[in-house]
Amino acid sequence: MFDGLSTKLATVFDKLRRRGALSENDVNDAMREVRLALLEADVALPVVKDFIAVVREKAIGADVIRSVTPGQMVIKIVHDALVDMLGGSTAEADSALTIERIPPVPILMVGLQGSGKTTTSGKIALRLKTRERKKVLLASLDVYRPAAQQQLALLGQQTEVDCLPIVLGQKPVDIAKRAMSEARKGGYDVVILDTAGRLHIDQELMAEVAAVRDAVTPAEVLLVTDAMIGQDSVTLAREFNEKIGITGIVLTRVDGDARGGAALSMRAVTGKPIKLLGVGEKLDALEVFSPNRIAGRILGMGDIVGLVEKASLTVEKEAAEKLAARMLDGKFDLEDMLSQLRQLRKMGDVKGLLGMLPGMGQIKKQISDANIDDKMIARQEAIILSMTKKERRNPDILKASRKRRVAAGAGVDVSDINRLLKQHMQMEDMMKKMKKMGGGKGLMGGLGSLFGGGGPDLPPTPPMPPKGGGFPGFPGGALGSAGLPGGLPPDILAAIGRKGKK
Repeated sequence: MFDGLSTKLATVFDKLRRRGALSENDVNDAMREVRLALLEADVALPVVKDFIAVVREKAIGADVIRSVTPGQMVIKIVHDALVDMLGGSTAEADSALTIERIPPVPILMVGLQGSGKTTTSGKIALRLKTRERKKVLLASLDVYRPAAQQQLALLGQQTEVDCLPIVLGQKPVDIAKRAMSEARKGGYDVVILDTAGRLHIDQELMAEVAAVRDAVTPAEVLLVTDAMIGQDSVTLAREFNEKIGITGIVLTRVDGDARGGAALSMRAVTGKPIKLLGVGEKLDALEVFSPNRIAGRILGMGDIVGLVEKASLTVEKEAAEKLAARMLDGKFDLEDMLSQLRQLRKMGDVKGLLGMLPGMGQIKKQISDANIDDKMIARQEAIILSMTKKERRNPDILKASRKRRVAAGAGVDVSDINRLLKQHMQMEDMMKKMKKMGGGKGLMGGLGSLFGGGGPDLPPTPPMPPKGGGFPGFPGGALGSAGLPGGLPPDILAAIGRKGKK
């Protein structure tokens, strides 16, 4: 999400950074390019006009033009304006789901057909169950789409969340009333009501949703809309809000939207908060909307907080501590490397994770050229799994005949084995160096300083690996505290290394 916008803004800000001082013409030229970038990203025109007016007024101020680092000051102003556009300082509080009421608390899911309502209902149920420790009941009110009720029942099985039994022939309002009745009897905290959608907004759809709303008085009416439909999603939100009265918005398929303008426009146009973002197909791929973090991603500052959250939820603490202890002793064999790759895969899409690291936007082309994706991680995992335990613990014994056997078992070339072994050796050497560098803190503290600094006005520069790649990743600092043992896959590190050489 926001890939195109991030790239264009980075180009604009690079020009500003190279100037020792800024004139009014420099600011005007930059704002013209920012305006075009926002419009191309599908941000609504009225929102763009207001945004540019605010930024231009502050950026032409005497303090900025005379500043020692005027380019950085303009970036800070743009960052703050983006945060305000997305909801400001109160947006994170607004994004919290209203569930602290007398149970059962009804949540009404509305939207058009195909927007991802049913899947999002399952995701929210899983989130409430695992993070809020709530007892959730799912209920499908979609009696029109074939197998819609069965789909929600299947999601209930996958998330181990109870689903209201299907009664054929019942009307949506009756299903909603039965769901609330069963929830009271069963001691449920939250009831998620998944309503039917249409291919377009019509009077019948609105009347049905309104009838359900009046019957259950929901604490939340969440509009689920596809981020990839651009400005149509803003229009959709406005109409649902006017006719039904929504309390929040859930944007789906955020991971597939290269423009992202809908997210930037939604709050400003409707006045309703974006509460959640669907960032993948997996049932745990749901994020709370945060203006600061979204603005940081757009401006290439990354989202370390989001990365730490992913790590804390997916990384196995005991395994991470065991691996960290070995690293502190300068030990790092292929078994350890396999453990790192598996932990990384659990955290989700590799490119998405890289996008959360500060400064990674600057090396997007290198990452793309290296074909870095989940398949690459799986291939490296397959290579290590094709080795015996003895070979994983003692890579030096992997001579020609053994390499041919491993290559055949993993379905790769011997050159791939050699590349992996070379990268492992570089990582192992770095572990030993970091042990010496870290002193009492060891590896976990040694790298922390490399990812420190920065701030909202300037993205921290990503650390460059040693010649040939092989930098061991980010086990220290904030990520270390989350229990992430550290270690980007070797191919990623090599890509970053090539950037460092240029």
